[in-house]
Amino acid sequence: MVPVKREGIVMAARCRGNATGGGTRMISAVVLAAVAALPLSPALAEEWKRPDSPFTMGEAHPEVPATCETARHWIDHAPATDDRVSFAIEGALVAVHWDGVLAYLIMCDEPGVQVMCVTYSKEGREVGNRVMFAGGYIRAGERRIMLDPCLASSN
Repeated sequence: MVPVKREGIVMAARCRGNATGGGTRMISAVVLAAVAALPLSPALAEEWKRPDSPFTMGEAHPEVPATCETARHWIDHAPATDDRVSFAIEGALVAVHWDGVLAYLIMCDEPGVQVMCVTYSKEGREVGNRVMFAGGYIRAGERRIMLDPCLASSN
């Protein structure tokens, strides 16, 4: 197997064959790897740098938070990097869970994009409270964002 990484997704190309067909399959795997490594179009890749972007590189707090209404746009325009990316969003809590060690605060209703903040305390927060999340961005599904680590503050 030849692992190929593109935008945080690991794909694999199987290379099997005998003396006559193995070379062709190997070339196919190399071509697949080269195509997967191509960068996104500049317009799509640079969208996250707009002044109203809720993203920032590193651990800095983004200046402009997303909202539940804008999260659908931003989930598809996150920076394509393996480096730390921070994301901020503000809105009302739709779920609050505590497992005895970590708190899982969830913002935004389904079927839209939901954002989960993984933090150390509920701090008395309840469903309906307005909060701001800021933390390490992880896309956890087609309509899921996880911020870990995450800070939650009351608005």
